[in-house]
Amino acid sequence: MKIHQQTIRLSERRRGFHLITKEIIGALPGISEIRTGMCQVFIQHTSASLTINENADPSVRKDFETYFNKAVRENDPDYIHTDEGSDDMPAHLKAAILGSSVLIPIRNGKLAFGTWQGIYLCEHRNSGGARNFVITAWGE
Repeated sequence: MKIHQQTIRLSERRRGFHLITKEIIGALPGISEIRTGMCQVFIQHTSASLTINENADPSVRKDFETYFNKAVRENDPDYIHTDEGSDDMPAHLKAAILGSSVLIPIRNGKLAFGTWQGIYLCEHRNSGGARNFVITAWGE
């Protein structure tokens, strides 16, 4: 069994859904040594999240942002956690809905995505700052 792990820090992104697949693949060249295995990408934050979805049409990412802004509205008077701004508690809720990690199979040294799949960094804050990730790949 081979195990590779790398931590990376991606520069701040504006609020929205951003494809980061190339950056993730580039950060862990050891994947090429694994014939059959798994790769986990984990974000070390509570106000941003990860998901896998459409990588071709950027309107999908805009529609994700529209949906989540409607589903989890800012300035809700019932929120108690408001010290860091009106986007903070909604960001935590959106991150809880989407999740903090994705798991992708590795086949013949490459991530085994479907034709139109990519990894999204889901930035839920107006100014979330740089984001840290732990990428772990293992297999034979």
